[in-house]
Amino acid sequence: MESNLPAFKESNPQLEVITELSRGQHPCLKAFYKNKNERVVCVKNLASEDVLLHATRLRNALGRKVKKLPTRHVTRHPSVQGTWTTGVRF
Repeated sequence: MESNLPAFKESNPQLEVITELSRGQHPCLKAFYKNKNERVVCVKNLASEDVLLHATRLRNALGRKVKKLPTRHVTRHPSVQGTWTTGVRF
């Protein structure tokens, strides 16, 4: 990570990248967003490429809270007749 993290910091000048050593704890990435939300990703036992992948995913995220969808079937154009189930008889 000594080579990947400074390169990530230079390629993203809009981000504030801070490194700190916490003894006795697993390494983690924390992202603080403008809408006051925070995300934490544990990067224990990951390769430096995987840590860089998680850092770019945190950068690309909007910072919204994760919401559960109300139904399994989500579509832009819902059926007028209703969803198909196994109990439908013709």
